[in-house]
Amino acid sequence: MFSQEVYLKALAYASKAHGEQKTPKGHPYVVHITSVAMEVIHACEKSGLDEEKSNLAIVCALLHDTIEDTDITYDHLYTHFSPEVADGVEALSKNKNLKTKKEQMQDSLEKLMNQPYEVQMVKLADRITNLSKPPKHWNNEKKKNYLGEAKFILSCLKNSNIHLSVRLEEKIKEYEEFMD
Repeated sequence: MFSQEVYLKALAYASKAHGEQKTPKGHPYVVHITSVAMEVIHACEKSGLDEEKSNLAIVCALLHDTIEDTDITYDHLYTHFSPEVADGVEALSKNKNLKTKKEQMQDSLEKLMNQPYEVQMVKLADRITNLSKPPKHWNNEKKKNYLGEAKFILSCLKNSNIHLSVRLEEKIKEYEEFMD
């Protein structure tokens, strides 16, 4: 299904890159990236993806925030992994030079639409993982915008993997309970 050696290489690389970073809930950042990878692994297995496609999806899941949130560059990923992994992670990264979050999301989704389904799956898995109980300080407008982003991601990428699409639809319905 996938290579344990490839998984461990990517996990070690991502863990080192993220270092002491924490999630908004205070967990080591590795908790987030392994949660995203878990969603992707399950979808790869349910979909019967071959080892090469599964490896690409899983490595991109583990590395998906390295360009965006660490000092790791596209060139680092290109050298240590492959052009496909570097392209995938770059597409999964927000361009922080764009002014608004909406522009950043639109740009990322446009880049993802030119990537293989295996990379697109990671964005679905990332949003599944992030759609948990919102922080208490979020107002209804912020929660509404986050939910709208999730629906937009689903509408753009739902064809990449049926299992992740169904999971994201379920998480969106659950998240609606948090609206005031």
